[in-house]
Amino acid sequence: MSDYVVTARKWRPMVFEDVVGQGHVTQTLRNAIATGRLAHAYLFSGPRGVGKTTTARLLAKAVNCRHPREANPDNECDICREITDGTSFDVLEIDGASNRGIDEIRNLRESVRYTPAKGRFKIYIIDEVHMLTRESFNALLKTLEEPPSHVMFIFATTEIHKVPQTILSRCQRFDFRRIAIQEIIANLAGIAGEEKIAIDEESLMLIARKGDGSLRDAQSMFDQVVSLIGRAITHRQILDALNIVDQEVYFRVTDYIDTGNARGGLELVDEIFRQGHDVKDFLAGLQEHFRNLLVSRTTGSTELIEASDVYRKRYAQEAGRFTPADLLRFQRLIAGTESAIRWSAQPRFRVEADMVQLIGLPRAQEIGTLLDSVEALKKNFLGKAAGEESAAGSASPVQSAGRTVMPNLPHAAAGSAGKVLSDAEVRSRWGEYLAEVRRQRISLGSVLESTRLYAIRGNIICLGCSNDFERSAILRNREFLSNLVGRVFNVPGRIEAELVPGEETAGSDGDASTGGQSGPESEEHPIIAAMKRELGAEPLE
Repeated sequence: MSDYVVTARKWRPMVFEDVVGQGHVTQTLRNAIATGRLAHAYLFSGPRGVGKTTTARLLAKAVNCRHPREANPDNECDICREITDGTSFDVLEIDGASNRGIDEIRNLRESVRYTPAKGRFKIYIIDEVHMLTRESFNALLKTLEEPPSHVMFIFATTEIHKVPQTILSRCQRFDFRRIAIQEIIANLAGIAGEEKIAIDEESLMLIARKGDGSLRDAQSMFDQVVSLIGRAITHRQILDALNIVDQEVYFRVTDYIDTGNARGGLELVDEIFRQGHDVKDFLAGLQEHFRNLLVSRTTGSTELIEASDVYRKRYAQEAGRFTPADLLRFQRLIAGTESAIRWSAQPRFRVEADMVQLIGLPRAQEIGTLLDSVEALKKNFLGKAAGEESAAGSASPVQSAGRTVMPNLPHAAAGSAGKVLSDAEVRSRWGEYLAEVRRQRISLGSVLESTRLYAIRGNIICLGCSNDFERSAILRNREFLSNLVGRVFNVPGRIEAELVPGEETAGSDGDASTGGQSGPESEEHPIIAAMKRELGAEPLE
């Protein structure tokens, strides 16, 4: 029979100092042991694999050890060895999931009357205590409140909210934290050194990240990697063995966004599916990638980024390519993709469509600058128009132009009217608005996708519908759609629907302000001419 022991058991902490990432708990327990201020019941809560049960065993050994050293067990006396081996009659570990009934708790209440066989305390460690039934908790209350002096209870749970308040109030509670990436890496590096396993920093980072704050999960992953690859491990081998998406893939995505390379984005999606990667893992990694860029861009530091030094430097170098507003929009779009693929029969099609949309999104900073320039042009033009009207005694160009662009100008210029929707911003972010509608109401989003962004009149967005079904669906949900306008565009607005028979409704290519008018006549307007001359504006294709 093999003597192999998994890493999580072989390298289990034997003294309080060895517990990773929980110094706030272990130091408090050591102080309590040293001063004799021991409670009769403790409750350890926190995520899986962060040391709750391990700390419970250490506490059991420390209070019963024959020769404790600085509030630590010596791990040499017979009591310590029995607890370590799981053969002690004084320390009973109970699984709350399989011993959750009232009969088991009644038996426990009977057994607490008996004094410990060797140690000072008889200790009951109940793991996943939240799994006990309500009747079991009630049966435990009296014993828990006034146990015999030789009894100590230690409860552990990953779902503290399921433990009744009556139990919580009778325990000293300690909250265990997720273990930081760097602490997991340090632990794995130490184990690798002792086991004579060669592994690079990038590989340790991958394993630690897969652990997701759980040291036990990371150690189990470490065992799996060693079994798959051997005792000389490289970053590339781990990616292939565990089919993990390489971090370089996410940098390729931002390269495609920066260069507008939609074809590259589609080929990347094909690569993800062809290589069998989990699309949810890919999208989650892409979200984290945008988050890392955002953190680096807004803080000017990479300290909050969980990545190797090599990638931290890259994030610092590349964060300047996007504004925070850009990165926030990227994150919102991918979050919508993650939500949508859960219900999609063809998740690949949705990922491809959103990838193209992501790459084609206009830059938020460029739009803001353009809008500022347009406002300046409006004010300048209105000033000139007012002067010409005064001099000529005739109607101003604003009134005589006869274009539907002009009715928006008084709203924008009058400060008392408040903010109005920007034609340019609504057009550039309409896809984002549709994605949010789809995320909250899928069927309504499908209806909106078949309509046309027909006109924007002040704070009213008018949608062109080809049939009564589309129009009635929009009118039934008008309040929801109008409220969503305010949340997406940060300007109060209203959605209206008009029946436009004979018009194409699949796109939004027309000029929203002109009700779909285009052509040489609309381009003759002085504002459009000024935008072309001073900003280099071009008509949308």
